[in-house]
Amino acid sequence: MAAILKNKKLIIVLLVLIIGAFVAWRFLKPSSEPEGLASGNGRLEATETAVSTKVQGKLVQVLFREGADLEEGQVAALLDDAQIKADIQAAEAAVIQAKEAAAVARENVKSMQSQQELAAVTLRRTEALIKKGFISAAALDKDISTMRTANANLASARNRVLEADATVQEKIARVASLKSNLDDLTLKAPVNGRILYRLAEPGEVLSPGGKVFSILDMNDVYMYVYLSSADAGNVTIGSEARILLDALPDTPLPCSVVYVSPRNQFTPKEVETKDEREKFMFRVKLKVDPEWIKAHGAIAKPGMPGTGWVKTKADADWPSNLQVKQ
Repeated sequence: MAAILKNKKLIIVLLVLIIGAFVAWRFLKPSSEPEGLASGNGRLEATETAVSTKVQGKLVQVLFREGADLEEGQVAALLDDAQIKADIQAAEAAVIQAKEAAAVARENVKSMQSQQELAAVTLRRTEALIKKGFISAAALDKDISTMRTANANLASARNRVLEADATVQEKIARVASLKSNLDDLTLKAPVNGRILYRLAEPGEVLSPGGKVFSILDMNDVYMYVYLSSADAGNVTIGSEARILLDALPDTPLPCSVVYVSPRNQFTPKEVETKDEREKFMFRVKLKVDPEWIKAHGAIAKPGMPGTGWVKTKADADWPSNLQVKQ
């Protein structure tokens, strides 16, 4: 019996020692974060945009599928252009007609100007003859009326030239507008991006603003992390940062801090924090260097989870596992 009690005491003592050692290790162990750095978990994201149409039209070609990488300005889809090409031909013919009408109006001005000059010469001769008493005043009244009519006809002809020129410009603008719409039938990527969804197929008629692709802007790849008040207060815009993706633990992504929330908020449930007792955190945006993404976009994909690291001390050094490899 005494031996049993002695063994129980020994077991209790051992348990106390084990628990004490664990507590000491738990609270006295050095921080896993290097001094001058703070971290938070997140997920790599990219700004989402679209390849869409400005005009209504029938989709005739869709050149890519999900996952394809597009370069800014690259042709991604085509709309039917038969109708608009016919409209352009008609508009160009209307321009030619308007220019011919303007030329006729100018010739008419020359004719009216000649008549006005003749009426002016006749009036001066009549006035001279009246002074000499060779003709009656009735002839003067007739020539004055003829002069006024010639002036009015010339002014009217000049106004018709202005109207004809305005019509020409209107028809030219119509052609330019149609040609612009023709260019809009060729749908191009607005940014360097990766296709997330293919939203339309050949044969569909799209309204203005209709989307063909949803794409991720690979010039704007980032991660949001959530930091405590103490850490966020020491983070500045433009500070160096790093991202370690779970799938690429040996490839740190070079980043910079581009946003720090001006107010704290509840930490989202899907974001893990090193201290679950902290309910309010500050959101910090880390943007990946676009040149790095351009060179390594095939391996670093939006949606990958990882850890973002930021400097809370400007003179802090990156540990070896966070140093960007050339």
